Amino acid sequence: MPKILIVDDEADLRKLLTDYFEINGYSVMTAKDSREALRKVEQQPDLVLLDINMPEQNGLQLCEKIRGFVSCPILFLTARIEDADKIAGFRAGGDDYILKPFSIHELGARVEAHMRREQRIQSKSSIRFNEDLVIDYTARELYYREKRIPLAKKEFDIIELLSTHPGMVFEKERMYETIWGMDNQGDSSVIAEHIRRIRSKLKEYSCDNRIETVWGVGYKWPSS
Repeated sequence: MPKILIVDDEADLRKLLTDYFEINGYSVMTAKDSREALRKVEQQPDLVLLDINMPEQNGLQLCEKIRGFVSCPILFLTARIEDADKIAGFRAGGDDYILKPFSIHELGARVEAHMRREQRIQSKSSIRFNEDLVIDYTARELYYREKRIPLAKKEFDIIELLSTHPGMVFEKERMYETIWGMDNQGDSSVIAEHIRRIRSKLKEYSCDNRIETVWGVGYKWPSS
């Protein structure tokens, strides 16, 4: 039974989400603030629904604090819609945004899509590029000159998608639909921010940028 942690200071919303997900076969934990959430996170949830606007420590701060120890998807619940807020959330380690007020059924579909992707078994073997870059699809790890480059889940998902289709150009909207599991053409900025983070990490390890921008279209992995 997949386990969800719901972190929100609104008791009515916690009750609503708990009832919905339990009916749909999930085990649900809840927390009203970051302090309680830190205790519940120790139980290793399969997905976290995290409200951004909470008292004391907000959702962004909590996400930054737990991301290094929690590998599961983290979905922000928020009424904010500015691009700057989205970028801040992704930089903090979040995987997706759910805007309030939301349809409970859309939220369920998004959670299901994230869970479905997490449960897929990777059966590919390691692939080496140019004798110095190694992508281990089974362990979901990236190495450059035998040094592991730390990647968030969605960052690796992007590298996996592009590198297993070298030379193919992917539009941002198609990448979002494939990786996030939902058709949302309004979130192409999400892909751009994740690409920026990947490139920054490659540069930090002195690795050449392997993701090419096709202006006006999207991105591709070089074919050679």
